[in-house]
Amino acid sequence: MSETKTETSLKGVKNLAALTGNEAVAQALRQINPDVIAAYPITPATEIVQIFSTYVSDGLVNTEFVAVESEHSAMSATIGASAAGARAMTATSSQGLALMWEMLYIASGLRRPIVMPVVNRALSSPINIHCDHSDTMGARDAGWLHIFSEDAQEAYDNTIQAIRISEHPDIQLPTMVTMDGFIISHGMEVVKMLDDDVVRDFVGTYKPDTYLLDVDKPVTMGGLDFTDFYFEHRRQLAEPMEAAPGVVKQIGEEYGKLTGRKFGLYEGYMLDDADYVMVLLGSTAGTAKTIIPELRAKGIKAGLLKLRMFRPFPADEIADAAGRAKKIVVMDRAEGFNAVGGPLCAEVKAALYGKSRAEVVNAVYGLGGRDLGPDLARAAFDLSGPGVIHLGVRG
Repeated sequence: MSETKTETSLKGVKNLAALTGNEAVAQALRQINPDVIAAYPITPATEIVQIFSTYVSDGLVNTEFVAVESEHSAMSATIGASAAGARAMTATSSQGLALMWEMLYIASGLRRPIVMPVVNRALSSPINIHCDHSDTMGARDAGWLHIFSEDAQEAYDNTIQAIRISEHPDIQLPTMVTMDGFIISHGMEVVKMLDDDVVRDFVGTYKPDTYLLDVDKPVTMGGLDFTDFYFEHRRQLAEPMEAAPGVVKQIGEEYGKLTGRKFGLYEGYMLDDADYVMVLLGSTAGTAKTIIPELRAKGIKAGLLKLRMFRPFPADEIADAAGRAKKIVVMDRAEGFNAVGGPLCAEVKAALYGKSRAEVVNAVYGLGGRDLGPDLARAAFDLSGPGVIHLGVRG
């Protein structure tokens, strides 16, 4: 059975609010009330920490807000605060994420349960401030969990859940919560917010098992590993990734009892009997959901598999959900620069290997914010052939 997000009677929901994605995430941060946020501005993520800074100055949170000189410093300060025992967060996008590169690996290697909203934006060069997924795709093997959001509501919900996921005793890894730049970050939507006390009860109080300022139980962090133990420690970093899917589903079910919105590893839309399945990440799911009923009305059994969790990659779940299809069109909003395909398609092909005879077609689309309208989305279902098809490119 596919996992489907449902809407039922809502418990603990505050008034509906018209919010942009950035505003929704800033509200989630306010309700989480972290101990430390270190921040450096970068378009289109700047508003998240800018709005949050007003909550700090107005005394609405107890957070120590640290304005730093670069994104590298933002992640460094966040890691330091987390290592000292604080619930620490930051936010970034694109070149800012790239500047954090060194520290991303240190955050995961030190098992710091940091949550970082990331607004997906194209990487330079050429300079572009609009959406694609090249930034977080470049960090896909840095030991972070990756959760993608379709809209502002999911960005809000995912941020709250990510705290529990990262801090779970079986995980203790950092998490990126992504949303598409400008499409979600600056687009205004109706968001159902929980009451502040409901969120704070849900995330609870952070109680780290080990931290540098615990003088009764001293620990070493950032030690030097050579050939003796490095391999073993990297294996220990892989083990919580194996546990993460179960934890994500467990926390999603618990969150669903509060909200009526169910969250798993993916969402299926008209998927169960689909002969033609589109697989994608992020806001483009909204476009797909508008054209799939039209195709169904014409006798084409189309369906959607929208991935929520990209890292760890839910390979078995994808094979079970989509492997029966005749054709699977994988939509990549990032260029893979290789013969296998875009980064999402390469993962999907690996997941289906030996389990499905479906034709797998790879479409790279929407780079640098290029729009994917309904006509192009419909055309994607007609694509065929090996290699990478650049959908909507001129020339």
